[in-house]
This record gives sequence, structure tokens and C-alpha cells, in this order.
Amino acid sequence: MTPSDKTSAAQTGLPFRELPLAPAALANLEQLGYLLMTPIQAASLPIALAGHDLIAQAKTGSGKTAAFALALLTKLNVRRFAVQALVLCPTRELADQVSQEIRRLARSEDNIKLITLCGGAQMRPQISSLEHGAHIVVGTPGRIIDHLERGSLKLDAVNTLVLDEADRMLDMGFFDDIARIAGACPEERQTLLFSATYPEGIARLSRQFLREPQEVILLEQHQGSKIRQRFYEVAEEQRLPAVGLLLNHYRPVSTLAFCNTKQQCRDLLAVLRGQGFHALALHGDMEQRDRDQVLVQFANRSCSVLVATDVAARGLDISQLEAVINVDITPDPEVHTHRIGRTGRVDQEGWAFSLASAKQLRRVAAIEKAQGRAVEWHSLAELQGDGDLPVKPLVPAMLTLQILGGRKEKIRAGDVLGALTGEAGFTKAQVGKINVTESSTYVAVERGIARAALKKLSDGTVKGKRVKVFLMQGSR
Repeated sequence: MTPSDKTSAAQTGLPFRELPLAPAALANLEQLGYLLMTPIQAASLPIALAGHDLIAQAKTGSGKTAAFALALLTKLNVRRFAVQALVLCPTRELADQVSQEIRRLARSEDNIKLITLCGGAQMRPQISSLEHGAHIVVGTPGRIIDHLERGSLKLDAVNTLVLDEADRMLDMGFFDDIARIAGACPEERQTLLFSATYPEGIARLSRQFLREPQEVILLEQHQGSKIRQRFYEVAEEQRLPAVGLLLNHYRPVSTLAFCNTKQQCRDLLAVLRGQGFHALALHGDMEQRDRDQVLVQFANRSCSVLVATDVAARGLDISQLEAVINVDITPDPEVHTHRIGRTGRVDQEGWAFSLASAKQLRRVAAIEKAQGRAVEWHSLAELQGDGDLPVKPLVPAMLTLQILGGRKEKIRAGDVLGALTGEAGFTKAQVGKINVTESSTYVAVERGIARAALKKLSDGTVKGKRVKVFLMQGSR
């Protein structure tokens, strides 16, 4: 790659209307509140829309999904029921988030069909969906390979291949799968590769599958001023109780607590629930259905604290995350940077708290070296507060209702919102995020109206049909 092929994504604030997009697409972007491009969008969209192959260094939360989604949507022929765009993601969680975002950005086009193909879900419904035709497929490499081997997925019409979080896919050992999938796509296609880091494997992918790619580097991944870091030295027996002290002192609405092991996740969850916190855990031993339900509740603010391992949190992108807590110091400074980078997104500020034992001071020194500055130390004694005053419990503002029925039943978010704000009589402000999956729909409602909303939905109809509704209370 020559220096002239590289673009530093330092420019921001450019309006989307400067892009060669259809008027309907621009109108939809405006409706969604997308007025000005983020740095990665401003640097990569003109390249992608011009049809060039692209390597873009950008982290989750930088706006990269819209950068590749708008490019692939402009090339779709809606009248042709064949897979024309394929997006590969490292995890099911990221694939679901990418699918949701593409659907939102595609609202200006009629009848665009998108299918998500990931492991952990039954094959038969996926095969049935593919038989009816699709324009876009978003999935994980393993499940895409499964469908290629069965002959249920054809990639001979693909004109855009996207490799999202390519470095993570390489870390997870997917190089050969990616190679096989790329080989099943036409050579005359556009390939867009997004990666937070640039290991040797990315260069190898580029040489093998991209044609004269242009490179975009997002120089400032996270502005230091937006993430306020504090380190606390703790004795080992103080580590887990200290998490509750931090939560009660700083009162973040939404917190992601990173543990180094699955057992530490379980132990911390027990401690937090014993202290009265609405907490959930995410780790590799959980069934996919349970993982999905945990993520929905955390993303829609029905749960105050998500306790997770690094592996479980891969691909997880939660907007408006007020705080990250490193329950243990990771031995890898780059992992530390990834962890704290979950907060302080775009125009928001965030806290990053780290608990370090005396034995872990070398790890802290490695983080200081990587960041190029000394960390800020504080004492746990600052968090004790006035012992005579009772601490008011940290209670999430929302609760989640689960409706049995989803995309298979043609339920859409607007149907649920209409049912709640129509005859049920609730206001739009009392309803939060609505997530429609293949067979279930999850809707966040204000805690004070949750039981009334449950009764109204159970007694009424959604899209003219009676539905079964449950109140999810897995956070206690």
C-alpha cells in the first residue's frame, strides 16, 4: 500500500447530503437523526461509494456500520432476489446489531430482505428464509460455511463483501473460513474490511482478497478527555465488595464490569445481587438464548450492571454506557484500551474504574507505558461516604416485557409501539427500546407502568392478534 492510498480520518462534521445518495436515503438519514458524519464515515464513505476496496481502522461505536451499510445499499437491485451483499462478523451479538442498523438505514427502500445467519440458532428456519430469497446476509463465518456446505446459500451474485471487526475474526481462528467464503464470492466484487487494529493477518487478508485497497486510519479512537480513568489499589478480599462501593458512590445508570474469568463473573454477580443491585452476567458457559435476553435487558436499561468476560463481550456495542469497571487488571494493555473504550462514545463522557492489587502493579505500569501517561490513583476510603446515611438502591428506570412473536409473525416495532400508545393509553415517552427477533419481541417500558403495560398487552392485541406477554425479571 502506498502512502497516497492512506487517508487519516480526522475530518468530521460534514453533512450526509454532500454524499451522492438518493433523496429518499438522505431523507431517511435525516429522520434517523444522522445529519453530520462521524470521522470514519467522512473518510470512508466517499471511497466506498466510488466502488473502491477499503481497509478502515475503526473501533465499535465509531459509526462504521453506517459507513459500509450505505455503500452496500446503494448497489442493491431490489428486483433481483439473490444475495448481493454479505457482511461477516465475529460474534452473533455484533451480527444482530449490524442487522438492526442496516434495516434502519434501508427503510427508504421497499422490500429489501435481510437475513441473519449465526450459530446458536436453528438451521431449519434459516434455510426456509433463504429459500424465499434475500438481498443481504449478515452472519458469523462458521454458520455461513455450514450453509455453503449444505447448498442453502449461494454467493455467486455478491457484489459487496464486508469483513467487520476482521482482527477479532482472526483472533478467533477464522482466517481459513474467511478465505473459503471470499472464494465463493465473485472476483469482481467490492470488499470493505474494518478492523480496530492492524495485525499481520490483516495485511495477509488484504493481499489475498482485496484489489488495490485504499486505507483509512481513524487517528483518535477515543478522546482521553471523554473517558475519566481512576485506579484503586485493593486487597484481594476487597476486590468484589469494592465494585458495589464504586456503583453507590458514582451512581452510573449503566455499567459494564469486566472480569478475567467466568468464575469471577459468577462470584461478582452473587455479591452485587446480595447488595441489592440489578445485575446480570454474560460469559461463555451460557446458552445463546440466555445471552440474547441478557443483552436485550442491558441495552434497554432494564439492568444496571452487566458483569462479563472479554470473550463474552466481543462485538458488544451499548450506547450511553456511563461506566466501565475493570474488576481485575488485564495483562494485555491493548485489551484494557478496548475495555475502557466502551464508554465515552462520540459526544458522551464516561468513567473507567480499575481495581488493582499490589501484585498487579506491573500490569498497571504496562498500561501507563501504552497510554504514555501516569494513571490517576484514588483510595477506597473516598467511596465510603457518610455511614449514617442509608444508600438509596440503584434501580434501573426500565423493565422489559417479552412478547412471544417476532419477525416470523411479521411483528414490527411500530406495531408494538402502536399497541401501547393506542388503546392502552401510554405515552411514547414511557416506552423505550423495542427489539424484534425471529420469534420474540422485547419492549422496554418505564418501571412504574410495567405491570399495567403487561396487562394491557395481554388483554389486547398486537397487529390484530392476541399475544402472550411476560415480564422479564432476570436482573434480580
